[in-house]
Amino acid sequence: MFRIAERLRRLPPEAREYLRRALEELEKSEASPQVRTVATERTLEEELDKLMAELWERRPETQPELASLRQGERCRRVVITGMGAITPLGLSVEETWQGLIAGRSGIRRITSFDPSDYPTQIMGEVRGFKAREFMDFKKARRMARFSQFAVAAARMALEDAGLTIDESNAERVGVLLGNSVGGLDETERACRLMLEQGGMRLSPFYIVMVPPNMAAFHVARTFGIKGYNCTISTACAAGAQAIGEGAEVIRRGRAEVVVAGGTESSSCELGLAAFCVGRAYSTKSDEPERACRPFDKNRDGFVGAEGCGILILESLEHAKARGARIYAEVLGYGASNDAYHLIAPDPEAEGAARAIRWALEDAGVSPEDVDYINAHGTGTPLGDAAETLAIKKVFGEHAYRVPISSTKSMIGHLWGAAGAVEAIVCVLTIRDGIIHPTINYETPDPECDLDYVPNVARRAKVDVALSNSFGLGGQNACLVIGKGLKW
Repeated sequence: MFRIAERLRRLPPEAREYLRRALEELEKSEASPQVRTVATERTLEEELDKLMAELWERRPETQPELASLRQGERCRRVVITGMGAITPLGLSVEETWQGLIAGRSGIRRITSFDPSDYPTQIMGEVRGFKAREFMDFKKARRMARFSQFAVAAARMALEDAGLTIDESNAERVGVLLGNSVGGLDETERACRLMLEQGGMRLSPFYIVMVPPNMAAFHVARTFGIKGYNCTISTACAAGAQAIGEGAEVIRRGRAEVVVAGGTESSSCELGLAAFCVGRAYSTKSDEPERACRPFDKNRDGFVGAEGCGILILESLEHAKARGARIYAEVLGYGASNDAYHLIAPDPEAEGAARAIRWALEDAGVSPEDVDYINAHGTGTPLGDAAETLAIKKVFGEHAYRVPISSTKSMIGHLWGAAGAVEAIVCVLTIRDGIIHPTINYETPDPECDLDYVPNVARRAKVDVALSNSFGLGGQNACLVIGKGLKW
């Protein structure tokens, strides 16, 4: 009832009176007290959904005070009905998931170029991906790899959702994707070609392959999506922020469906060199599978990776009307900035804690209601310590009871796609009641003293999960994903 109590508190008096009358009618029924208790909770949630949609539509004429209501109350609940993923562990959601719960690493020595000149020679590369298996080959040649990933994962997600897009609904479907560096690999190739053969040897398609927004464009064009379209570029927080903003678009009534997530391909020498110079990458290249060790005392940096995660977000009403299978609900979302440093996290973790707190408030849940945290957990000395502190600040003593794990320990850091893949992981954790491990956790760190589900997956009932994404430039985005009260 915690979510219902929070929603009731925010209603205007006339709306609360409406609900009071509805509950009086229920109380007069002949159902047993136990049945009435369950029915009361369901009736409250259903009536709240209908009432808020109706009041929001009428607000310009009769309800101007509703403008102060939080965004999540303006319209409908947002559910997840389809998922698609391409990661270093596999070319599908289920292949990735099975690898994660088995504790298998997808990090290997780099094969796309010779990394011998660098202290880091490993990466989470996507292996075996063939664009022609997911899209027209001629069109694929005019896309950078990050856009190819997005089209492929979107196709899988739409098929998983059983959703057909045509002229009858195209304007009510949107695309909102996160991306960090666009076609960095294409930029490197173009610069090499220009320096070796001259600028006039560049492809005329180069300039429309590299911008970060081209992935969202290609998804829209491929599937005929004509509604809201946006690209979020907030470094490592982009994937999670795209999902959170996608949910807000639906809540505002701008779309019934949003194809949301993140995509990234940075498997090029330029990307490797930049992070090696910045000393951000792990240098444990002799044992690639053991290099990424979030929260472990001997962690020495993160491991770069590429991939994509796409989720189909729908208003609950739309999903129910078409009989869709519902995986989970986007309960809440929070985003903030440290305003502290270009790269390093705030050592006091105030910005990260603020994003976590806002996400919980938006969801109407307390820290004690959270059953699992999917950590940002990159394996950097400063980042993991700051995240641990942020969790402690918000969760208090419950921080020591809630299980936490890092997906990046097995697939590396997918930059702008990381939060999207990790949101999918949260959904699967709720679905299957299994928490994947944080692998390579061997030596405890006094600064990181929480339950990181070390090395072996764990069975657990998870109804509410928190996913953290923290990025360069102090960008923070957190999602709360749950089963929801009733679908």
